[in-house]
Amino acid sequence: MSTTLYQKIQAFYDSSSGLWEEIWGEHMHHGYYGATGTQKKDRRQAQIDLIEEILQWADVTGVEKLLDVGCGIGGSSLYLSKKFQAQVTGITLSPVQVERAKERAVELGLQCQAEFLVADAQNMPFADNSFDLVWSLESGEHMPDKAKFMQECYRVLKPGGKLILVSWCHRPIDTYPLNTSEQKHLQDIYQVYCLPYVISLPHYIAIANQIGLQNIDSADWSEAVAPFWDIVIDSTFTPKAIFGLLRAGWTTIVGALSLGLMRRGYESGLIRFGLLYGVK
Repeated sequence: MSTTLYQKIQAFYDSSSGLWEEIWGEHMHHGYYGATGTQKKDRRQAQIDLIEEILQWADVTGVEKLLDVGCGIGGSSLYLSKKFQAQVTGITLSPVQVERAKERAVELGLQCQAEFLVADAQNMPFADNSFDLVWSLESGEHMPDKAKFMQECYRVLKPGGKLILVSWCHRPIDTYPLNTSEQKHLQDIYQVYCLPYVISLPHYIAIANQIGLQNIDSADWSEAVAPFWDIVIDSTFTPKAIFGLLRAGWTTIVGALSLGLMRRGYESGLIRFGLLYGVK
């Protein structure tokens, strides 16, 4: 990962994570609003429901040692650790997120089974065959080399272990390529959210086949999660959120002002929410 991109991602999450937790809680990912996106529910419950729906979709019934790639402040990591009584390791580029995740582990009494560290997902500091589940929930979009990232996930998986990757994607391009307007829309999203680029779900599937994953399955849950962005936008128009944005600084303010980019991306079908599952 280039130093410049690394620093941008780190700075973005160092500055914005505290506000996100204050307004939204510990889960820094989409919510699940039913298969057709029509269910009405508490916003935090929707985020927990997404985790549970993914586990059910991938038929995860037991985990002993798991890796959360792009762990944020430990939302998924600690939820999964508690659910499965598993040892969990979470990695992120943000030192601020690591420290908060460690604090939350102590608060939940999970410090003996949870570890968090700053690490590059494309060059992980773990031995081969270390984890029986690698969980990547909305971090793949930050990876500048998707194939290298997925190869690293495969490397640290134990034989028989499962990879669950959920990522922002753009629409498939096998029928027709992205047009100029779509490319511009994506570039605007990349700039705001410190992304090098996103790829389509079929592209992820092709990489999964190339690295040797077995029993590959995939799904597009765009419709189920799309309401998330309307709810996030609504939540920014509160005194608490406005004052929090001012404290967090310009980068976070720009991110908040640009939330409509993702909403419009889902509405047009350009942005997709892709899931991939495979076994080593």
